[in-house]
Amino acid sequence: MFVIDLNLIIGIIGMVMILFAFFMNQTHRWTSDTYYFDLLNFLGAYLLGIYAVLIGSVPFIALQTVWAIISLKDVIKYLFKKKKKKK
Repeated sequence: MFVIDLNLIIGIIGMVMILFAFFMNQTHRWTSDTYYFDLLNFLGAYLLGIYAVLIGSVPFIALQTVWAIISLKDVIKYLFKKKKKKK
């Protein structure tokens, strides 16, 4: 019997988020500077980072940490830009 644990669910959700953002970018529905592209990359990398910690994969932890930081930087930049437009 195949048992899905919480660790695996976290990893699958993170993977789906990143792959969906990649698909939307590759099919020219989103550009790489789209808010949703960066947000899904950040959330997906964050969840995959948690998964990497849970399974003890140091290279995967490093990869997802860098991926999340870069994506979060763009999300924050977008939010500040949006805030300035309201003023």
